[in-house]
Amino acid sequence: MRRGIRLISSLPAAPRCEACGNPFAGFGGWLMRRVGKSPSRKNPRWCQLCFEKAPGGAVTLPIGVLFAVVRGSTALAETVPPDEMVAALNLFYSKLTQVIVRHGIVDKLIGDEVMGLYFVPLTRDGRYVNSMVSDARAILRAQGYGTAEGPQLKVGIGLDVGPAYVGIVDEGEIRDFTAIGDVVNTAARLQAVAAGGEIVMSERVAGLAGVQDGEVVTLTLKGKAEPVVARRITVDGAAPPTP
Repeated sequence: MRRGIRLISSLPAAPRCEACGNPFAGFGGWLMRRVGKSPSRKNPRWCQLCFEKAPGGAVTLPIGVLFAVVRGSTALAETVPPDEMVAALNLFYSKLTQVIVRHGIVDKLIGDEVMGLYFVPLTRDGRYVNSMVSDARAILRAQGYGTAEGPQLKVGIGLDVGPAYVGIVDEGEIRDFTAIGDVVNTAARLQAVAAGGEIVMSERVAGLAGVQDGEVVTLTLKGKAEPVVARRITVDGAAPPTP
């Protein structure tokens, strides 16, 4: 095994899989793609074999969860041709994916939503919550918020942090890398109340990331037994305008 890793690492061309050293570019990358070791669609810093086809199993660990959604997508779909809607969503997916994979993984693309996961093994300095908040702001900027041109699409974001069951779950031939836990549900509920241009994060996220700007609110979220204290911010850190 060690000899095989040394052989792979000797092939030219960066970048490489951070787990096994498999090259992704040049002749080495072409050769490895022939045996199924192309970049993972969820975490392109790892190859598909290392990330998505590893043995099943999961562990409980603290993670950050990001949900981003296109606001008003149903109404938009009624006013533009299907091919234009698909093109707009593909651009949305592309921009978000480019941001999220710098520090986390893209767990799911669900219609007009994107789900990202952040945890210690994916961030070299261990500051995964800070990275998640930074990426949330970067996502809004990538959509045009804070620019003279304005947003191409109305995007709202929800963030939470907490323990989750993370790893590969499978049933027969069906398998996926995902996270399961209340933190996932809470992030989704926070996203549901985020207007276009807003980031709504739990106070746990704000405290760990040192976020002090924006507006502190107490929210009654669907499916949550107790009110949730959260913080609403925009791309530039200001409190969002009152609806």
